Amino acid sequence: MSDNERRQGQVRVSAADLPSLAGLLTLAVSVVTIAALYLARDLLIPLTLAVLLSFVLAPLVRLLRRARLPWPPAVLIAVLLALAVLLAVGGVIGAQIAGLADDLPRYETTIRKKVDTVQELTIGRVNRFLARIDELRGSKSALGGSSSISGGGEQSSGEGGSSDAASPDGGAAAASSKTAPTTILEKFLSPVLSPLATLGIVLVITLFILLQRDDLRDRFIRLVGARDLHRTTVALDEAVKRLSKYFLAQLALNTAFGVVIAVGLYFIGLPSPVLWGVVAGLCRFIPYIGAWIAAAFPLVLAAAVDPSWSTAAWTLALFVVAEPVMGQVIEPVVYGHSTGLSPVSVVVATIFWTWLWGPIGLILATPLTLCLVVLGRHVDRLEFLDVLLGDRPALSPIESFYQRMLAGDPDEAQDQAELLLRTRALSAYYDDIALKGLKLAAEDASREAISMAQLLSIRDAAQELVDELDEYNDAPPAAAEPPAEPVSSAPAAASDATAPPEGHAGDGRRIGTVLCVPGVSPLDEAASAMLAQLLAKHGLAAQRLAGDRSSRTAIAALSPTDIAVVCISALETGRSHARLRLLVRRLRRRLPGAQIMIGLWAQSENGAQAADMVGEVGADRCVVSLAQAVRVCLDATASAATDLAEKDLGEAAVVGAATPPLRIKTAGAGAG
Repeated sequence: MSDNERRQGQVRVSAADLPSLAGLLTLAVSVVTIAALYLARDLLIPLTLAVLLSFVLAPLVRLLRRARLPWPPAVLIAVLLALAVLLAVGGVIGAQIAGLADDLPRYETTIRKKVDTVQELTIGRVNRFLARIDELRGSKSALGGSSSISGGGEQSSGEGGSSDAASPDGGAAAASSKTAPTTILEKFLSPVLSPLATLGIVLVITLFILLQRDDLRDRFIRLVGARDLHRTTVALDEAVKRLSKYFLAQLALNTAFGVVIAVGLYFIGLPSPVLWGVVAGLCRFIPYIGAWIAAAFPLVLAAAVDPSWSTAAWTLALFVVAEPVMGQVIEPVVYGHSTGLSPVSVVVATIFWTWLWGPIGLILATPLTLCLVVLGRHVDRLEFLDVLLGDRPALSPIESFYQRMLAGDPDEAQDQAELLLRTRALSAYYDDIALKGLKLAAEDASREAISMAQLLSIRDAAQELVDELDEYNDAPPAAAEPPAEPVSSAPAAASDATAPPEGHAGDGRRIGTVLCVPGVSPLDEAASAMLAQLLAKHGLAAQRLAGDRSSRTAIAALSPTDIAVVCISALETGRSHARLRLLVRRLRRRLPGAQIMIGLWAQSENGAQAADMVGEVGADRCVVSLAQAVRVCLDATASAATDLAEKDLGEAAVVGAATPPLRIKTAGAGAG
């Protein structure tokens, strides 16, 4: 029995270590999908081109529909217009290539001179350097020279033998076969027929996609989101509009880039400028390197046309100026902040689609990747595509804050905080990001996912971040003004000489000190530091009590007359009610006149735990945000200052009523 149980236990452990069925199914589906994309590329490439072309033509169809044309004629006119544009571009490219081919023999002499010059400047210098080394070492011998001569002779004789071996009859047969009509037709028509056939298939599929747009949309909704028709319909319409706008904008920008290149090369004097403009516009669909690939062809031609290097230099300058202006100035204005793709995903997708579909995949990589990202953002089942390929942060600001604190890297957390503080106040950042990030750490600590050493490291990193953000004011930046440099709150408070800040009496005494006490977790010390910093920025006297000093001795040393409000920070309260109750009891005995409140920073405004905590631990009230705690402290200290002012006025009135003769006598003595 024991052996059987032991064997069964081993089987259970090994089964638990195996990958899950869902993971294996996902891997199998991925492999099958990639294999299908590769094997069916002859079918999928025209279909993909048709879908992308339908996105480009959809705005034109809508424009024709606004002109009161019926749907079928509008689609037919758009497709015919696209065919005319493609045939016109193809005709221009053919004419430019034919003219360039006729002119190439004229450039042969210039090309030879340039090649000889380049060889002389590179290989020639290397050969002379090596020959000089051989002379210095004395390694060049007669035996080496004779060996090279004999080798050359054998090679020449071999070449002569091979030439003699060719029969005249065989050469005549080959010549006759080369001039056969069928061979000529096959040579010139086969490269043209295949693209024309693909173009015809693409246009036919595009025509049917545009005609059956509503039916295809309904079928897609049925597949991916029939349970929520409204949400799926809205998402699909938004995705189609976004893709159409992007593809049309990309086509327009690349066309404009090609026109600029063609015009620039025309004024430079390079032959066939229209051809190189078309090549530049097409190659620019390739991300990052497309424009530079297109620049290689006119650069080689410029070096061949001009005996000097001035034409090549001007051609290079044209691309160096045009590409950055288009990519860094015009595209951000047209596309907005970004296209929705991460740079890494664009590079990886380019390599992937080029491996699958060759050169056409290189051009279609960015449009296809964008389609996948849009699907991932609107279809729940494909959300992983948006995470892998999109440019949105993989982690939320809260998760990023916790991850940086866990890694002990407050510098990157500070960069994130300074970016967020451009649009929000310091208390809002603490409430919305920092405290919720510390709440994640408290939850991991409660289930023992992180050690005490890691918890202390998170506390230290958070306190360091609080110290670095001390120069920011607790006020949202002006919406109409650019964010100014952060200014410390201390000089601002000191500059007001007309009235004392809140929490101060007129004679400079600090009234209504707020005591910030951490709860039971080390993370509560970081929350107390945030609250004390915010209180100081609002002109209140704040005193912090360290976590290791929240004991009977530390509480007994407090002054009961200076403290008006006590705020106990508690990020994690699941198993600490008893300790919080004891802490409140000690503070109540020492500070009977102070208002005690519990700060449940990770709770919502309407949370039941926040409402029940007051009665459970014996506090006066409960707050759930630092901003709320600051308001409560301001009200409490203002009330204490009012009471003190009334008391001072009462004492002054009593003293004035008791000593009027003294004041008259003193005045008379001074007058006499």
